Amino acid sequence: MASFNPALTPPTGVTQHRFIHVIGSNVFIDDRAAEPDWAVHFLGMLDGEACWAVDVPAGEDPSYGAAVDLYSLHGRTSEVEWAVAGRAVQLAEWSRTHRFCGRCGQPTVHSDNDRSMRCAGCGLLAYPRLAPAMITLVTKGDPGPDQLALLARGVNFRGPMYSCLAGFVEAGESLEQSVIREVREEVGIEVSWPTYQGSQPWPFPHSLMIGFRTEWVSGEIACDPAEIVDAQWYRREELPSIPPGISIARKLIDAWLHEG
Repeated sequence: MASFNPALTPPTGVTQHRFIHVIGSNVFIDDRAAEPDWAVHFLGMLDGEACWAVDVPAGEDPSYGAAVDLYSLHGRTSEVEWAVAGRAVQLAEWSRTHRFCGRCGQPTVHSDNDRSMRCAGCGLLAYPRLAPAMITLVTKGDPGPDQLALLARGVNFRGPMYSCLAGFVEAGESLEQSVIREVREEVGIEVSWPTYQGSQPWPFPHSLMIGFRTEWVSGEIACDPAEIVDAQWYRREELPSIPPGISIARKLIDAWLHEG
């Protein structure tokens, strides 16, 4: 299995390179940079290969139409390589949107000792943006073949797919508190204290998904129409269309399926 080690600078003597050209939010991967003058960001080492994000200027397309978005890239490469491409997109977008200081408006420069942009005027540091978001699978009933899982279809979903409940963490609350609040807000039920299951970087555009399991405690489903089109309790043998393997939502659902 491929192994990736993030770093700020490449080790000496590296001879193999991978350049992930970020064209808007699409990517094109090559063994050389299309233009030496375009901004690059070192990402880390992937099995002895130095990986770089190339920030392609607007209007340029070194792929001649061959670049793909991250959704399309998944399945064409390994999970590790896909995550590296996602890192490239996130860092390129961060660099594009932090060229000037948010406090005094002066230009920023890349820091030498960490992954940050430093204001040349007031010294304010800006780090890559991450938006923590919880995602949870809510179950109902005793463990076993008759246990139910709550799946919902969000207003922004493509097609009739159903998934776990998710939402962003608000200032001043813990991850567990955000799970309980989001479930209450989106479908109107009360749940138990959540248990952590895993996490996943989600570069659409800069989320960090933190996965949980929790149990129904009380209440009937009452969807918030601004967020949820429909939500239902499902048995394992009657699931609707669910997310692809790219997502932590699918991993949460698959883990529950294997329990039964």
